[in-house]
Parts: sequence; structure tokens; C-alpha cells
Amino acid sequence: MVLATGPNGAGKTNLLEALHVATQGFSPRTRNDRQLIRFGDAAARVAVLGRRADVPVGVEVKLEAGAAKHASLNGAPLRSVEQLRGELTTLVFTPDRLGVVKGAPAARRAYFDRALGRLTPARAQLPADYGGAVAQRNASLRRLLAGASSRDAIAPWTQQAAELGAQLVAARREVLELLGPPFAEHAAAFGLADAELRYDGEPPTVELLESRLDRDLERGATGAGPHLDDILVAADGRDLRSFGSQGEQRLAVLALLLAEADLIVERRGFPPLLLLDDVLSELDPGRRRILAERVAGRGQTLITATDPAMLPADPDQLVEVCDGTAR
Repeated sequence: MVLATGPNGAGKTNLLEALHVATQGFSPRTRNDRQLIRFGDAAARVAVLGRRADVPVGVEVKLEAGAAKHASLNGAPLRSVEQLRGELTTLVFTPDRLGVVKGAPAARRAYFDRALGRLTPARAQLPADYGGAVAQRNASLRRLLAGASSRDAIAPWTQQAAELGAQLVAARREVLELLGPPFAEHAAAFGLADAELRYDGEPPTVELLESRLDRDLERGATGAGPHLDDILVAADGRDLRSFGSQGEQRLAVLALLLAEADLIVERRGFPPLLLLDDVLSELDPGRRRILAERVAGRGQTLITATDPAMLPADPDQLVEVCDGTAR
């Protein structure tokens, strides 16, 4: 467990962000790569050395303004930085991650689809494949509405959207079944009783999509399917999005992160890197202690805080960040 401390604005989050870029190929803060390069510079580089299950690992990611990112693993260039996600697993908590619980359904769909890819890499492409089929169907709807196509042209995309949508719903439900027990256990330790995850949506069928074709034509968009579904995150019978305090929502996100970390160890044989940014500031002393106990000994964890006293445990390494420099 590594604790990075320093005053606000010293660069603690930049350190955490650099580790995420190096291990996942993208920032948890922005999808605009230009924002990752220091003002006034044209390029940036992140290099990380470590071990995975006692095997040395070296990663390098290079960014250049106006160009694609490049990554290498143990000196070998990767076809794309996205390959890093299949090789290395990193889970991150940042204050804006509360949107997973308190935000719109799209935030929860995106979160659990990423979890789907991490826990079952063979199906990582399924959400994108389904999204592509829906986009093609929507384009066909708009062409028909403009008089540039026929209803027959929509049918293949209806079939594909139904088939891929049913697969995606089944995959999401399977992930929720996997995450449910460890999520409930970690949530209970934090004081959230009877925590549960529940999928809100049904698999689309060809018959359903065809029955609402006229309505979809009016909207120019497909109005049924897993791209509109939601996931209920609840505790003690309450939907935490609507009836949970911000503290409870924070605890639920932490419980989700720890639950997925447990499953990654079980399914992939090695723990993920945990990056916890400003996680302690809104936890009471008792829950800080519980969190410290639960991340200890489960692989490497980087925690940022403004004061070392906020962590009720001795870190394996203390990093002081001041004016963008870590020591």
C-alpha cells in the first residue's frame, strides 16, 4: 500500500492519472489526450516498471499532440494502446466515480460494461458490437424516413440488434450475479445492509423491435434494448441513486470496486492495481480503518490524501508530492 500525500494542487491526482494511462492506455479524467500533455509541450511519455505474479513487467505509453498514442509492453510495441487493458488490470476510484450510483443510467451501463470486459475478456467487444448494430439500425430508420430506403433494409439490423442485445443482457446479468455476493459482503462491512445489484431490463426480440417500428421511425432511433436499460444499486431496500446519502453512494462505489478486485484475483490469478484518489476525506475514522484493512495485502494500492494521518495504518511506502515532484 502506497500513500501519496501533499497539499491540494500539488500533483497527487496527476501521479495517479499517469499510472492509469500507463496501465490502461487512457485517463480516468478525460478522453482528450491533448489534456494529458504539459502546457507548452508537444509530447509526453509515461513509463512504469513492476511485477505481475512475480513476472517483471515494463510498460511505456507515448503521447504526441495530433497523433495516435503508442504503447509497448516489455519492449514489444503493441498494435494499439487498448491491448494494455487485456494485459494489465487497474481499478480506480475518483470523486466523480460517484456518478456510477448517483448519475444517469448511462453511467451505470458504461461502468458494468467495463466490468464485463475485465471479468470476461472474451466478451469485452460485445457492448461495442451491439452499439454498432443499433447505430446501423438507427441510420436505416432515418434513411427510410427521408424516403431514401425501404422497410426491408431495416430488417437485417433489427435481427442483429435483437441477437446481440439478448447476448448483452445475458452477459450483464451474469456479471451482476458474480459481483452481487462480494458487493453485499463489502457493503455490509461498511455499514450498508442488504446491498444488492439488480438488472432493470429485458432482452430485446425481433418481434418487440418490429412491433414498435412506427414509433422508432418517428424518433429516428431504436427505442428498446439494453442501450436504454439500467442497473439498480440498492441497500436496505432503497435505491441508492434516489434515496441514498452521498456518503452511502461513496461506500457503494468502494464496495463495487473491492468486489470486482476479488473476482479478478479469482478469475485471472493476480490482483489488480487499485488507485484510490481522495477516498479518505469523506469517510469517518471507523470506515477509513475498514478500507485500510480491506486493501492491505491484496496487491498494490495507491491512495492519495492531503494528510498522512488520514490513513489509519502504516503504508508500505510514503510518497510526498510537492509542486509536481514526488519523493
